Amino acid sequence: MKPGYAGAPPTGSAVPPPPNPANVTSYTDTVERPLSTASKRASRSCSRASRRDLDRNASKSAGSTDSLRYARSSPRGRPNRAIGSRLCEVRRGSITPYVGSRSGLQARERARAYDAGMTPAVDLLVKDAGLLVVDGEREIPGGWVALSDGRVTSVGTAGSEPTARRVVPAAGRLVTPGLVNTHHHMYQNLTRSYAPAVQGSLFDWLTTLYPLWADLDEEAAYVSAYVGMAELLMGGCTTSTDHLYVHPRPGLVDAEIRAARDIGFRFHATRGSMTRSVEDGGLPPRSVTQTTDQVLADSERLVRAHHDPRPGALVRVALAPCSPFSVTKEVMTASAELAERYDVRLHTHLAEDRDEDTYCRETYGCRPVEYFEDCGWLTDRAWVAHCIHPNDDELRRLAAAGVGVAHCPSSNMLIGGGTARVTEMRGLGMPVGLGCDGSASTDHASLWLETRGALLLARYRGGPGAMSARDALDIATRGSAGCLGRADELGHLRPGACADLVVWDLHEVALAGALSDPVETWLRCGPARAWTTVVAGRVLVDRSEPNLPALSDALRAHARIARRWQERA
Repeated sequence: MKPGYAGAPPTGSAVPPPPNPANVTSYTDTVERPLSTASKRASRSCSRASRRDLDRNASKSAGSTDSLRYARSSPRGRPNRAIGSRLCEVRRGSITPYVGSRSGLQARERARAYDAGMTPAVDLLVKDAGLLVVDGEREIPGGWVALSDGRVTSVGTAGSEPTARRVVPAAGRLVTPGLVNTHHHMYQNLTRSYAPAVQGSLFDWLTTLYPLWADLDEEAAYVSAYVGMAELLMGGCTTSTDHLYVHPRPGLVDAEIRAARDIGFRFHATRGSMTRSVEDGGLPPRSVTQTTDQVLADSERLVRAHHDPRPGALVRVALAPCSPFSVTKEVMTASAELAERYDVRLHTHLAEDRDEDTYCRETYGCRPVEYFEDCGWLTDRAWVAHCIHPNDDELRRLAAAGVGVAHCPSSNMLIGGGTARVTEMRGLGMPVGLGCDGSASTDHASLWLETRGALLLARYRGGPGAMSARDALDIATRGSAGCLGRADELGHLRPGACADLVVWDLHEVALAGALSDPVETWLRCGPARAWTTVVAGRVLVDRSEPNLPALSDALRAHARIARRWQERA
C-alpha cells in the first residue's frame, strides 16, 4: 500500500462496475455503530425537515438553487451535535438521500431514483486510494469517495464504486478530508521574510512592518488573498479564515471575499480592527487604525452583505478585533454584542506573548484572559489565536466555556515566544485547530507543514506518546472545523459532509521503505504536497498544479506591489 507516488496516471473517465451495497456507506445505509436516543430523534426530525424542503424545492422553478438542510446549525453559531455528529449514521429509510443544490425537478428525480433502488451517476468519484481517511474513527484501505452537488454522497471499499461523470484515480495515494486553517493574515505575504524584521520579537516585528502595511489597498488585498489561497490549496487546505485587521482604506475585506469567490475557495473572513494607535498607548501607527464607529459600522455592513449562515456556505464572516493592546474595551464588548445579534463567531489574538500580559496588567489591571472574560468573550462562539500563556485556572475556564484555540506551530517557533499546551487543551475538551498565522512571520501557507509542526512540538514537549500523526490530522481537520462551528460538515468525509478532500502525493524517493502506516508516513516523511484538492466538489488543484486561470496575472500584480512596498521603506 502506497500513500502516493510520482508517476500516477492522469485523471480518467472510465465507468466503474455497479456498486455492491454491502460495501458502501451512504445516506441510506445501516449504521456500523448504534444510534443514541438523541440521535434517533434528530434523524427523524431531520427527515421531516428534509421532506418538507424537497416538496418546497419541487414547487420552485428549474433555476432554483435552494439546498436541503440536513445539518442545521444551532443558535450561537454552534453545530448541532445531535445531527451533525451522526449525519452518516442513520438507518435505512430514516431520512431522504441528499439532493444538494440542484433545482426542484432535479432533486425530485434524484430522490425517486433512490426510492426505486437505482443509483444515479455521481458528479465526482475519487477511487483507488491507498488509504481513505473518513474521520478519526474510520479508515478504508483501497477506498473511494463519491461527491455530488457539493456533498459527500457515499464512501466504500474497492469494487463497490458507483458510476460517475468524472473519475479521479488516487492511484494508491492517501486521501483525507481537506485541512482547515483557523488563523491567517494573507496580506502579509506581500512582506515575506522582510530582512529588517526577521530577528525581532513579536512587538519589534509588528512595529517594523506596520508602516509598510499602511499602503494596503483593494488591489493589494485582492492579489495577496488570491495568491495566499492558491498556496493554501497546494498545501491541502480547503477552508481558511483570514484575520485582516489593518484598514488604511475601505473595501479590503470585500476584496478578499471577491478573490475567494473567483477561486471557489471556502472562506471565513474575519473583520479585524485596531483603534488604539501608538498615540493612544497602543502599538500601531494612526495610519492603520480606525475609530470605534467606523469599525462597528463596517463590521455590521460586512455581515449583512456577505455572511452566509446556510449549511455548505462558501463564505462566512466573523468579527475579530485584533488584540487587547490594539483596540479599546468598547470595541471588544460591542463586537461581542454584534456577534450575538447576528449569530456570527468571534476571533482575536489572546495570550500570545509575555509582553501582552504586562500590557494588560498595566493598562487594565488584570491578565489577558480576565480582560477577555470581562469583555463578554468567554463564550463558545469565540476562538482565539495562540493562547500560549494562560495559567491552569484560566485554561480550565476557557475550556468550560467552549472557547476554541488556533494553534500556530511555525509562528510560535519562529517568533520564539512559546507554544500552546495543545495536549492539555484537548484533554480538557477544548476545540483546537491549526493556523498558518501571518505570511510575514511564518513565510509560508502550508497546512501540511503546520500539521507536521504540531506533531513535532507536541512530542518535543510531552515525549513520543504525546501525539501521533492521526492526532495531528484530527487537529487539522475536525479540531479546526470545531473552532469554526462547523464540525458537522467540515473536517470529515462521512456522507453528508461538504465535498472537500485532498489526495496527497509524496515523491517515491521520500516513500522508499515506508510500507506499514500511510498516515504516519504522510507526516514523518515528506515533504508532502496536494496531488488533487477538491473544494465543494470542484477540482482546484490537479496533479499538484493549481487549476486557477488567473493565477499568473495575480502573481505579476503581487510582485509589483511587494516590490513597491519594500523598496519604498
